[in-house]
Amino acid sequence: MHTGFITHSACLAHEMGSWHPEAPARLSAIQDHLIAVGLLHHLVHIEAPPAALEALARAHDRGYIEQLGSRAPKHGYVSVDPDTAMNPSTWDAALRSAGAVLEAVDQVMSGALRNAFCAVRPPGHHARPAHAMGFCFFNNVAVAARHALAVHGLARVAVIDFDVHHGNGTEEILAHDHRTLMCSFFQHPFYPYTGADHPAKNMVNVPLPAGTRGDVVRQVVDERWVPALDAFRPELILVSAGFDAHREDDLGQMGLVEADYAHITRRLMEVADRHARGRIVSTLEGGYNLSALARSVAAHVRTLAQL
Repeated sequence: MHTGFITHSACLAHEMGSWHPEAPARLSAIQDHLIAVGLLHHLVHIEAPPAALEALARAHDRGYIEQLGSRAPKHGYVSVDPDTAMNPSTWDAALRSAGAVLEAVDQVMSGALRNAFCAVRPPGHHARPAHAMGFCFFNNVAVAARHALAVHGLARVAVIDFDVHHGNGTEEILAHDHRTLMCSFFQHPFYPYTGADHPAKNMVNVPLPAGTRGDVVRQVVDERWVPALDAFRPELILVSAGFDAHREDDLGQMGLVEADYAHITRRLMEVADRHARGRIVSTLEGGYNLSALARSVAAHVRTLAQL
C-alpha cells in the first residue's frame, strides 16, 4: 500500500498579510523540497475536497461555523483573533484543510492508502469549539477523529501532537472523550499557556522547557507516549505534525532536528502496525523556518513511505 499526499491550491490562496509567518510559502517550500529530493513522485496525489458542514459540526458549534462563513471578506482582511485573519480565500482554504484530513481518513480506512500526509493550511490545533485562534479556524484533527468514530465506527482513535505549541483546541474538544487518547509534548511556559495543569485522563501532556533537545523528546516518546498508546490500542493514529520545535525555527525555542522527527514517526508506525493495521493520517500544523520545515516534512514523509 502507498502513502498519500493530499493538498489543494486553495491552501495557497489564504494569507494574512506579507508580514505573517503562517504564509503560503510554507506549502511551496515543502512541495519544492519533496520534488528536489525525489520524494514527491513516490506519493499518491489527491486533491482535497471541502469538508461537509456536518463533519465540522462534530467538533465545532454550528453557530460558530455559520458565523465564520459569513465573515469572509470580499476583499482585504477581517481579524478574528489577535494573530488570525481571513482574506477572501480563507473560507475555502479552511474547508479544504479539514476536508483533506477527512479524505485521508476515508482513504486509509478503505485500504486504498496505508498512511497519508496532508500538506494544508490553515493549520488547526488551536481552533476551539467556538473560536478561531492561533492561525487556526477549524480543528482539522479533532474533526477527523470524530469522523473516524462516527462514520467508520472505530472505538479508539489516538491523536499525536508534536508541535512546539500545545494543541489547546484539540484538547478542549477531545478531553474526557474516552474513545480518544491525545499524546503531546510542547514547550512550556509558552503560547497558548495551557496543557500543564490537571489534564483529563485521556490526555498524555508532556510540558518541556525551552532548550529541550531531541534526546529528551525521544525519551518522552519511548517512555511516555508508546506505553500509553499500547495500553489504549488505537485503531487509527492521527498526527498534528508541527515542525516548529526544530532548532532553526524562531517561533519556538526547542532543539529538534530532522532525525528526531523521523524517530517519532517510526515509533508511531510501530504502534500503528501493532494495533491499527498501519493506519496513520498526518496533517501539517506549525513550522515557520522554510528550510527547516521542508527538510523536517521530508524526513517525516520519507519515513511514512518507508523510502
